[in-house]
Amino acid sequence: MLWLYRLLFLPVVLLSAPYYGWRMRRRGGYGAHFSQRFGAVPPIPPKPPGAKRVWLQAVSVGEMLAIAPLLEAWRRDPAVQVYLTTTTSTGYALAAERYLAKGVVAGLGYFPLDFAPCSAKAWRGIEPDLVVLTEGERWPEHLHQAARRVVPAVAINARLSDRSFRRMRRLGPLARLLTRGLTRVLAASAGDAERFAAFGVPAERIAVTGNLKLDVALPEVDAAEAARFRRELGLGDARILLGASTWPGEEAALLAAWRGLAVAGEGEARMGNMGGTPMPRAGEAAGGGAPVPPWKLLIVPRHAERRGEIEALLAAEARAGGLRYHLRSRGAAAGEVDVAVADTTGELARLLALAEIVFVGKTLPPHGEGQTPVEAAARGKATLFGPGTANFRIIARELEENGAARRVADAAGLGAAVQSLAADADARAAAGAAGLRWHAGNRGATERTRAALEEILRGRN
Repeated sequence: MLWLYRLLFLPVVLLSAPYYGWRMRRRGGYGAHFSQRFGAVPPIPPKPPGAKRVWLQAVSVGEMLAIAPLLEAWRRDPAVQVYLTTTTSTGYALAAERYLAKGVVAGLGYFPLDFAPCSAKAWRGIEPDLVVLTEGERWPEHLHQAARRVVPAVAINARLSDRSFRRMRRLGPLARLLTRGLTRVLAASAGDAERFAAFGVPAERIAVTGNLKLDVALPEVDAAEAARFRRELGLGDARILLGASTWPGEEAALLAAWRGLAVAGEGEARMGNMGGTPMPRAGEAAGGGAPVPPWKLLIVPRHAERRGEIEALLAAEARAGGLRYHLRSRGAAAGEVDVAVADTTGELARLLALAEIVFVGKTLPPHGEGQTPVEAAARGKATLFGPGTANFRIIARELEENGAARRVADAAGLGAAVQSLAADADARAAAGAAGLRWHAGNRGATERTRAALEEILRGRN
């Protein structure tokens, strides 16, 4: 079957090139190191005596953050040298700052096209003793190159989302190309393990090690840093509704939910300062127009390049109702605003510390995959998400069952849930505490993954 994949690969790439070229141009940052996508490899220091080289592929920012504890463990091990690759420019920028510059990894590059000449060239330049693929990364040519060289290939934090599972089922026998070359599958959950087994991975090659994202240490945000964020974003001392990793359509839903707090907040504003945070008077409008809620809205879009689209939405709202807004990419806000947009990369984990209610994006129709709710729960925040949580279906279900999160059906349901939580400080506190308990009870995937990989490395001659 590999011959068919190789035959079809180049025509498919050529047909899809205009779309992906447009996306890369829109996001920016893809011009640098472009030759690496065709198999060129940047200089890598020689392996220390007795050390093994691990080629670790993490597709983008989320995966880069998830592997941080694993990389730190390997950093302390002189017998392991890591060469790290990624696919996106945002993933590269984060890895360059956090891992390459600090000596956590020996080298950093872009993952090559999964085309035989490109893949083989990269393999000759890297010469790994172990290849590791994170989450949904499964590349037939890459796995074939590993098998040719008798190099173990391991999928860590491995998962098959509902969409991936359906697509692979439609592929029929071709789907085996995506799993056949895997030496081991370290699955994120028992459900994921069952799905890999359904596609032909022998049971003895599968182990459930848990989700690495549950072990990510969130950065500390002290009172001084929180105050700085609030000042730079123009959020003042108000309570904050935060939209985390939002996708098209969800900013409008959040804006409507936030507007609904103008009425719901009247009673809370009269009751005074329930949690020690000064509350602006409900119903005041900036420059006239629609009433302004006693809460502020902070939007953190999944893709910063959508800033123009989001600003157009806010500008229309401002013309209609006196809304004040600010985009973080333009520097510090000149004064207080009603809505702030953090159109930056890599700050979500810190900004979550400011919020009291968090909506997790890519979950409202028509979106169905879902962004991760783990960080919101780990921050102890009352969490909301829509029906589309396919990528995190087990985590989302557990958060619901433990009272840490609520699922809403649509934009109207989001508005109702936001109003309910905004009016009930005890409910917010209870949900946050439940999220912290759930997170504390589900850690340990990093150590289980590291132990399994160490066993494989020790068995490598």
